[in-house]
Amino acid sequence: MKTPLLIFNENGIYCEAADVYIDPWRKVDKAIITHGHADHNRWGHKQYITHHDNVPIIKHRLGNISVSGIAYGESFMINNVKFSLHPAGHIIGSSQVRVEHQGEVWVFTGDYKIEDDGISTPFEPVQCHTFITECTFGLPAFRWVPQKEVFSDINSWWASNQSEGKTSVLFGYTLGKAQRLLKHLDTSIGKIYTHGAVENMTNVIRPMADLPETTLITAAVSKEELKGNIVVAPPSAHGSTWIRKMVPYETASASGWMTFRGARRRRAIDKGFVLSDHCDWQGLLDAVKATGAQKIISTHGYTDIFSRYLRELGYDARTERTQYEGELNELETKKESEVDG
Repeated sequence: MKTPLLIFNENGIYCEAADVYIDPWRKVDKAIITHGHADHNRWGHKQYITHHDNVPIIKHRLGNISVSGIAYGESFMINNVKFSLHPAGHIIGSSQVRVEHQGEVWVFTGDYKIEDDGISTPFEPVQCHTFITECTFGLPAFRWVPQKEVFSDINSWWASNQSEGKTSVLFGYTLGKAQRLLKHLDTSIGKIYTHGAVENMTNVIRPMADLPETTLITAAVSKEELKGNIVVAPPSAHGSTWIRKMVPYETASASGWMTFRGARRRRAIDKGFVLSDHCDWQGLLDAVKATGAQKIISTHGYTDIFSRYLRELGYDARTERTQYEGELNELETKKESEVDG
């Protein structure tokens, strides 16, 4: 029986023909990395291959590593296996990995979304025989509204808080979500302040994106300076001593999980905005259809439900276990660098 082009083993997703892993969760010799979030980008590999824009991000997070940058659409060969990276639209520098060998083409998405967020290179469907897809929000209940409407609501919330003399504290993960929020905040309302973790990552990304001016919150910044303005911070800042400086304030979280009111209550958040860097139900279905693939592998999220629905549509669909988290743990109390949004 022919060995599949990509297999799932204890280290990650492995291409035996090339002797290379994609987003491995254990230390390996050679790794192709889809993006900079911690569940896909681990420390300890001997060699990293990733998109050019992701190089400074993973260096910032992992330190002194051996890494090669590749452009979107640029083909590279490893042991006669042809690889290329294609936009995933998830965050800055995120990629899908196309693998071609002996006439067979597989695509691994990593994490992705199909809506153009105005900061990441938009998702590009890639024709293939087998499509490995995340399904973090693989339930019909998840249906996103256009981000233009979401940001209109966010900016209205900020303006309303300002009229009441309150500071607006908006939570979003340090890499990806925070920069997306910054990009679309209306600076005519007031100033944007940032938590140190957000500021540090944003400074890494600024050369690759047109982002507004931000002010780092330090001990020298007074409560009066913050009043009426907006603060972008990681979820880990909520409930910390750091946030006491913002009083009086209103909090909000931007997440796909804000679809469910209970999620907001569990986090003691005043306001929830439904905004995700992953596909909703329809986005996943549209992406699958656009690839032309008949074999679909679901890796993380609502895998069983999504795969069962695909089989009802006539696809050869199955699931595989991975150690990717995506937004699945977004409601847990974790360090800001541990999960994405």
